[in-house]
Parts: sequence; C-alpha cells; structure tokens
Amino acid sequence: NKKASEEKKLEIRGRDSITGLPKTIELSEVDINEAIEPSLMEIISVVKRILEQTPPELASDIIDKGIVMSGGTALLKNFDKLMTKITGVPCHVAEDALLCVVRGTGVALENIELYKRSIAKR
Repeated sequence: NKKASEEKKLEIRGRDSITGLPKTIELSEVDINEAIEPSLMEIISVVKRILEQTPPELASDIIDKGIVMSGGTALLKNFDKLMTKITGVPCHVAEDALLCVVRGTGVALENIELYKRSIAKR
C-alpha cells in the first residue's frame, strides 16, 4: 500500500452544489476508485451475464481469444485485469481504445445493408 504522501492526487474544479460558487478539491486515486467502483462492477456484471447466455460454440472462441475492451473505460488502470479476474476470460485493451468504437460504427453505417440483421431493435 502506498503511503498517503505518495498517493497520486488529482485537482478537480467545479461548482459547489450547495453554495453555487466555484470550488477546487483534491481527490486521491483511492477516492476516484471508490466513486467509480459501482459502475465498473455493473459493467462486469453485464459482461458476465452476456457470457452466460452465449452459445457454447461462440463461448469457446471468446475464451480462446479473449475479450477486446474499447472506449474510455477500457483505459482505466487495471480494469482489464479486474475484468479478467472476475469473468475468468482473458481481457485486452484495444490498440486505439478511444477511437475504435466510432470507427467501427462508421464502417457499420457505410455498410448498413450488410449489418442490418446484426443491429438490434429496441
């Protein structure tokens, strides 16, 4: 464990919700981790549920090749390791995690006829 003096701090600026005035606070890595943990656990829970519902022939491919994580959340420190530990499936962060989702969406839109059957309607 890091000593409190060695712990990384992040300065956050915003408006105080009580006074309405600008305010700056310092948050530690621990503070931030505690704040986002419920959301991360919800993501992992959804991934586990999807894996449980995946047909066996696809599940074996996923277990062999792993899960490629994308988006900003994938870049959170050690989130891929946590996902691997909890799901039991190897997880890797995509090479260009921030942009690969939007690029893939662009490809799907350019080829909408090809992907129509894969797009779920709600």
